[in-house]
Amino acid sequence: MGFWDFFKGGDDTPEADDLKKEVADLGLETEGVEIEVEGDVVKVSGTAKDQATKEKIIMAVGNAKGVAGVEDNVAGGDPVFHEVQKGDSLWAIAEKTLGNGARYEEIFEANKPMLSHPDKIYPGQRLRIPQDGGTMA
Repeated sequence: MGFWDFFKGGDDTPEADDLKKEVADLGLETEGVEIEVEGDVVKVSGTAKDQATKEKIIMAVGNAKGVAGVEDNVAGGDPVFHEVQKGDSLWAIAEKTLGNGARYEEIFEANKPMLSHPDKIYPGQRLRIPQDGGTMA
């Protein structure tokens, strides 16, 4: 449970139904999860299928244009996210957060389907950092 800041990236905040569709289009299971929008903040609550799904839903709605933050009220542990900085690469992020740059593929896999290629990250974007010693589905 917590609040996560995101790079707003636009003036128009999406509607809850648009965010739900975007999450569904990514193939993420949303049964048991509610998505609401208040101003430029998205409130996510309920119970997700698992911790990885919870984190991916937060990432998907948070990285949407026009969203400044996500209030996490979904059951489960607190996710670990990294905000991409100018000049970052997945290798550098893995080195910093996981202690070994060669583990960048774990971060890439943990952020699918939101990431389509390891080189397609941008400053202000938030990424999930897997905490189980390996890839989180």
